[in-house]
Amino acid sequence: MDWVWFLFGFDGRINRAKMWLAILVIACWMLFIALLMVMVEQLFGNPVKSVHFNINDIFGIVDPAVLRATFARLREGKEASPAHFVLAFFHAVGTLIFVWVYLATSIKRLHDRDKAGWWIVPYFVIPGLYAQFQDRLPDSYLIFPLALAVCFMMIWGFIDMYCLRGTRWINQFGPNPLPKTQNRPRTSTSRWDQTSAYEFVPHRASPPAGVHVNRGHD
Repeated sequence: MDWVWFLFGFDGRINRAKMWLAILVIACWMLFIALLMVMVEQLFGNPVKSVHFNINDIFGIVDPAVLRATFARLREGKEASPAHFVLAFFHAVGTLIFVWVYLATSIKRLHDRDKAGWWIVPYFVIPGLYAQFQDRLPDSYLIFPLALAVCFMMIWGFIDMYCLRGTRWINQFGPNPLPKTQNRPRTSTSRWDQTSAYEFVPHRASPPAGVHVNRGHD
């Protein structure tokens, strides 16, 4: 398997098994980067109490409150040590790589479902933005329909990308990644033609009684 295309390419299709494999790869990478961060902290004499790593951290880039808090800590010198810079580098680069891999594999899985990559917006972007800003939304019953819609998007996105199989034939995004399945769409001409299953043979009446067939003699 071409791992570079599998993890970083946006073209083509992947099946459900490879989508689950991508999530396993992301989880292993997150664990590896988290261990590196712990090692860096202990190397500089500042053992960490907890390590937070999440793909949804990417939505903090568009959160003004997160950006203000980060710049405030930098101005106050709370995160000016070499250890903080190294940890921030690992966290930023790791999050970007994880998000890239998740988007690349998810879009290929959507292609397998014969859907455009823009479906990642209701399946991932909108739920991620809601999770980032939900604690600052007004406490009102009017928010309930929004929360319900986001919950439906998350559930259906999970079912669509992780549970349902892709199209069995060649679609607009490429051939079926499973080689043993049908690679051509079904059309009306490929249906079973009942008339072709019958052979009409003219009826030949048997000789009438008392009439003998002359077979001849050698």
